[in-house]
Amino acid sequence: MERRGQMEDSVWAFSSRARSIITFVMIFAALLLVLLILVIVGVPNNPPSQESGATIALKIPHVTREQKEDHPSAAQPYVEPLSWEPRAFLYHHMLTDEECDHLINLAKPNMQKSTVVDSATGRSKDSRVRTSSGTFLNRGQDPVIARIEQKIADFTFIPVDHGEGLQVLHYEVGQKYEPHYDYFHDSFNTKNGGQRVATVLMYLSDVEAGGETVFPAAKVNASLIPNWDELSECAQGGLSVRPKKGMALLFWSMSPDVNTDSKSLHGGCPVISGNKWSATKWLHVNKYSVPS
Repeated sequence: MERRGQMEDSVWAFSSRARSIITFVMIFAALLLVLLILVIVGVPNNPPSQESGATIALKIPHVTREQKEDHPSAAQPYVEPLSWEPRAFLYHHMLTDEECDHLINLAKPNMQKSTVVDSATGRSKDSRVRTSSGTFLNRGQDPVIARIEQKIADFTFIPVDHGEGLQVLHYEVGQKYEPHYDYFHDSFNTKNGGQRVATVLMYLSDVEAGGETVFPAAKVNASLIPNWDELSECAQGGLSVRPKKGMALLFWSMSPDVNTDSKSLHGGCPVISGNKWSATKWLHVNKYSVPS
């Protein structure tokens, strides 16, 4: 009888453990079911895409080149990612024809031969690597410039007061700018605003042939660029952008780890036919002070 009682106690203990395990499994399954329901309910039927997020943040639509080609008559602004090494983006239809013409007309009376920065002294000097002519416009000089500078701030998320004044440039046939960096190699020019972090290059005119902006150190297969065979020989040496009136090119001179980006090396190819007008806005890490 005693042995029988021990067996009954063992069976009861085993049954108790089995019931506990079954109960635990059922609770766990129920929790999984609840979690699955929450996930299904929590995910919207039409989740916002990266494009719609960019639209809200930049206040401009974000579409691909293919989508644009499907609607060639559309002239609304849109952003096209161009490269990640270096980080570069095209803002199509950023400026109106009137804004482009306004900048050109303001600049024409004051154009002078362009200079470059002497890396040893940090001061400007003449150089054969840059053969264009140009002039600077004051930051916020008039309502049109102020509106353009606000567009740049909305595009880059960099405050207006971090930017230098606009530099308007004119390239005639044969004129060019050899590949260079926009960030500084000296300490003199970083005293005001710190290092240049990004550049916005706005094209104020179309160019019949040549005049492309080329990134010879970009990590892309340049031959996959649309209409690559129509580019000048200079432009076929890397990732290139053909000038188009009203379009703006944003590229970053510093990488996300706050180091200068050597892949941002860029140049202006020689103009083969026509004239090239452009406006450059250099943006700094910190507030850039301009004469009042």
